Amino acid sequence: MCMEKETTGQKIQQDVKMKTPQVTIREMKLEDYDSVRALWMTIRGFGIRSIDDSREGVSRFLKRNPCTSVVALDRGRVVGAILCGHDGRRGCFYHVCVHEDYRKRGIGKAMAVFAMKALQKEEINKVSLIAFKQNEVGNHFWKSVGWTFREDLNYYDFTLNTTNITKFNR
Repeated sequence: MCMEKETTGQKIQQDVKMKTPQVTIREMKLEDYDSVRALWMTIRGFGIRSIDDSREGVSRFLKRNPCTSVVALDRGRVVGAILCGHDGRRGCFYHVCVHEDYRKRGIGKAMAVFAMKALQKEEINKVSLIAFKQNEVGNHFWKSVGWTFREDLNYYDFTLNTTNITKFNR
C-alpha cells in the first residue's frame, strides 16, 4: 500500500519545479525521528509537544499513518519534514518544516505534493493544516501554493492530557 521506492528530486519535478535537484523526497520512517526532531529544534517559533512529539508519540503516529508522512533529504541529511495523517475522511498536515537554508527551492511544495498523492492513494479527498497566526513564513507559503484560508469556521481545542505540554523554540 505504501510507496515502494524513494522519489528523487528529478521525479518530483514532474509535478513541482524544485531548485535543489539532489534533494530526495520519501516516506518518513521511525529511523528518521532523531534527525527530524533535530530539524524541528532549529525552527524558530516551532511548537513541540512533550508527549505527541516524543519518539513514542511519533512512533504511534507513523504506525497509524505508515505511508503519508514525508522527509526531504540532501545527501542523507533531513532538510524538511511533514507529519501527515488521516482519519479515513480528511487528511491533516502537522509540523511542516524546511530547514531555513533550504527554503524557497520548491522543497516544501514537493513534500506537500508527495504527501497529498499518498493521501489520494488512500482515497482521502481533502487535506487541512493549522498554521499559527504569527507564522508569517508558513502562512505566506500556503497561500502562495494555492491553499485556501478559511474564515468561515472556528478552531477549538480541548486538552485531554495536561502533561502534554507545548514548548516553543526561540
